[in-house]
Amino acid sequence: MNRPLSQNSWHYRELNARTPGLDHFSNGLFRLLDAGHPVVAGSADLQFSNGLNRFAERHPERYIQFGISEQNMVSVAAGLATTGMMPFVATFASFLGLLACEQIRMDVAYCAQPVRLVGHHTGISMGFYGTSHHATEDIGTMRSIADLTIVSPADGPQFEAAIVASADHDRPIYFRTGRGREPALYDAQKPFVFGKAIEHAKGEEITVIACGMPVYPVVQAARRLNAAGRSVGVLDMATVKPIDRDAILEAAASSRMLMTVEEHNVLGGLGSAVAEVLADEGIGRKLIRHGIRDEYALIAPPTHLYAHYRLDEAGIEREILAAIGG
Repeated sequence: MNRPLSQNSWHYRELNARTPGLDHFSNGLFRLLDAGHPVVAGSADLQFSNGLNRFAERHPERYIQFGISEQNMVSVAAGLATTGMMPFVATFASFLGLLACEQIRMDVAYCAQPVRLVGHHTGISMGFYGTSHHATEDIGTMRSIADLTIVSPADGPQFEAAIVASADHDRPIYFRTGRGREPALYDAQKPFVFGKAIEHAKGEEITVIACGMPVYPVVQAARRLNAAGRSVGVLDMATVKPIDRDAILEAAASSRMLMTVEEHNVLGGLGSAVAEVLADEGIGRKLIRHGIRDEYALIAPPTHLYAHYRLDEAGIEREILAAIGG
């Protein structure tokens, strides 16, 4: 029997809490529409979880509610793209990047349709919803699909800026976003550049390369360490594919070691992408990959999981100190 959620339960608070970061999804679409772009949007019964409810209320004629049919949603988006529309479709990353992988590969990427795929609540951000809802393999899956750009914004404003920048991008994009609770690090009005890393600091001892949710805690940890006399560099690798090879090689040349931090399996994700660049170029630089270490994540509130896997500020700071000695 299904019981109503207690107002004291974590599930109730999570589902009904205000998530201002989600507003940036619709804000980006509004900006594209105001500029004259033929935007349409759709979701698999999750418009209140991803913020598309605001878009649906303002432009109901441009919104499609697909229900729980993620694979069909992706195929329909590919069809809409063939008519000249600019489709954005969104659902949980675990369902989009994994369940709909075949449709993304064949209907979108293989056919070179400029569909914007938005996988939200990435990594372990679904917490208690468990393994079926955790998305710790989607970067690896999507990265192996040819001609598919992958963007993992650090916060809502960066996501909005990337949405606006996608107007000039004629290939399919997989946006990997959080749950709208990420602290703001960027300004939505700052132009986003696909394929270009954002440097927050240079470091001689180590350069930490991160994407998505971990970027903010990495920046905060590096600021504290640098203030204490250490030398820690930070790169936000928001575009995971195509990756900024020049930024990686420059960091390898100026730092004694590199570290990647991601809310993803350390196999197949950002860490693997950086390792491939170093191997391709024959760079003998130590690389530490920090994230989910090839396991299924535990089930708990996201804050507890971030602390357990050392993906919060304190945990990341400890990982950096363990690497550089201190």
